Amino acid sequence: MKGKIILQTNLPGEKLFARGKVRDTWESQWPGRNSERLLLMITTDRLSAFDAVMSRGVPELGKLRNQISLFWFEQLKDICPNHIYSGNQQVCAGILRGTVQKDNDLLGRCALVYGVGVFPVECIVRGYITGSGWKNYQKDGTVCGIKLSAKLREADKLLEPIFTPTTKAKTGHDIPITFDEMVSLVGGQAAEAMREKSVRLYKEADKFAEACGIIIADTKFEFGLSGKDIILVDELLTPDSSRLWDKALYEPGGPQLSLDKQPVRDWLKLSGWNKKPPPPPLPDEVVEKTRERYVKAYERLTGNIWPPVF
Repeated sequence: MKGKIILQTNLPGEKLFARGKVRDTWESQWPGRNSERLLLMITTDRLSAFDAVMSRGVPELGKLRNQISLFWFEQLKDICPNHIYSGNQQVCAGILRGTVQKDNDLLGRCALVYGVGVFPVECIVRGYITGSGWKNYQKDGTVCGIKLSAKLREADKLLEPIFTPTTKAKTGHDIPITFDEMVSLVGGQAAEAMREKSVRLYKEADKFAEACGIIIADTKFEFGLSGKDIILVDELLTPDSSRLWDKALYEPGGPQLSLDKQPVRDWLKLSGWNKKPPPPPLPDEVVEKTRERYVKAYERLTGNIWPPVF
């Protein structure tokens, strides 16, 4: 039973803090440690591609994204603390004041998080040459100003992961920036710390994932400031924020099979859509193929069968 599709949440009596492309975040009256503000983050089944939110969601996509994130936050907490106060779905249900009833589809997609200031940059780590990095490399042998080895093929593994930050745009595309430009935005000490943490997190996650049959080609990290501590926020190593490849099918020299929303991107390209809203509605086959890839990523990484009991 896949349950109904949740495209938007409405919590009577609660105050909406923010509504992003795929997540709705609500104020919480629960106090955290030292009376820090807590927020209830709910991952919906909304799906975005080419900076547009699709009119049709994917069943259970929000649950899958949330559970993969929670898995990685726990797995990597010794390398970098994070904003999760509780990912326990019964704890989250307890603050919804009766909104969540038995078998309600909000269960599985919630996380109670600390409300912290978020740095205005996205920390990209690339372990393989692909995507926009491959396009730039073909022009002048560099990615975001970083000179790479000659004669790399598309999807080749890099000798060492590279750190390529971007701006954090509210609308439209994020813009690649140099490390010096990142320093001017967040300060030298914070920039150095985020670069070091990002590369360490990527290496540890890629090592773990590869043992599960998945290659993390690249990924995005976001950080916030809790007191004097830099912590991980938002989502972590999901198919939305990362390129996840099937290791068994990996063959450098061209595009790879990604365990993400690539079926959506491919269909939109063939549909003739001009990338201006509204996008065309997705057909059943594309929706199901996308869901299957997220389920495969969840089961491979966690070792659990989908769905878990919440």
